[in-house]
Amino acid sequence: MPSRPLVRPKFIEPMAAQLVQELPDDPRWIYEIKFDGYRALLIKRGDKIEIRSRNDKDLTSAYPGVQAAARRLRAETAIVDGEIVAVDASGRPSFQALQHRRGYAGYTPVFYAFDLLHLNGEELVRQSLEERRAQLRLVLEGSGVFFSEALTGTVSEIVDAVRGLGLEGVIAKRRDAPYRPGTRSDTWRKLKLDRQQEFVIGGYRPGSNGVDALLVGYYERRALHFAGKVRAGFTPAVRRDVAVRLRPLHADRCPFVDLPNAKTSRWEGGVTAEQMHEMQWVKPRLVAQVHFVEFTADGRLRHPAFLGLRSDKKPSAVVREQ
Repeated sequence: MPSRPLVRPKFIEPMAAQLVQELPDDPRWIYEIKFDGYRALLIKRGDKIEIRSRNDKDLTSAYPGVQAAARRLRAETAIVDGEIVAVDASGRPSFQALQHRRGYAGYTPVFYAFDLLHLNGEELVRQSLEERRAQLRLVLEGSGVFFSEALTGTVSEIVDAVRGLGLEGVIAKRRDAPYRPGTRSDTWRKLKLDRQQEFVIGGYRPGSNGVDALLVGYYERRALHFAGKVRAGFTPAVRRDVAVRLRPLHADRCPFVDLPNAKTSRWEGGVTAEQMHEMQWVKPRLVAQVHFVEFTADGRLRHPAFLGLRSDKKPSAVVREQ
């Protein structure tokens, strides 16, 4: 038989998981930690390494330690799917440490790998998850790129353990499933234990350190809907850094379709017509990661806190997840 032609490794749009309220409890599934970091691909071509975000931005120069570990992968060419995570000496992750290096000494960016999409000239996306992960473990051996181990126990035991560690959530994946690039497939299901998601920044209230509060929202039928104001979670330095990022995006018009939306002047509520002039509107180009307790009955974020900016998510892809 003629040998299969070798394929040059190139960017593959990552597969995504469906958000669920309950995970399947079935031996046909494996369970992994849902990491709180940046989704990324490691692309290896000999000694050349690229780190690409899930929307194909080049992150290589930002993570030299991850790049060095990827050079030690046991493959001539490979595409490894995983997550960049900032961890402390005990292995505990922090998204804020990943986002804001200053003030977070003791945290190191590492790469947790959970899938292998290409190996030595062959694309593996049609293989089962179990086959891909078996090869991935061998490729990672001794490299310094970490393998995302499957969690053992019943689903309730796994969820309780992950919640007890204060981690973001659990992902369930079908063992026999192929990799479906660029899709949100029900063969991958995620359960969030720590309520947070991405929101689009549409404006802010200026303050003494640049930003007093962010005005954030999500898209629904191509319209940007207001979700709330985020004042907590900032240090003075972060407020100044975010203001610098927002300054080139200043705009005259409010991008939210449902503002003003309040009759009272209570700050933690909506935005009154009188308050509109206090806000600096921006083009909806930046995405913030926000932790919150819940959505209120009128669709506002309760006790939101800023975690960081995300460069790996398109604003147009941000929708209400919960």
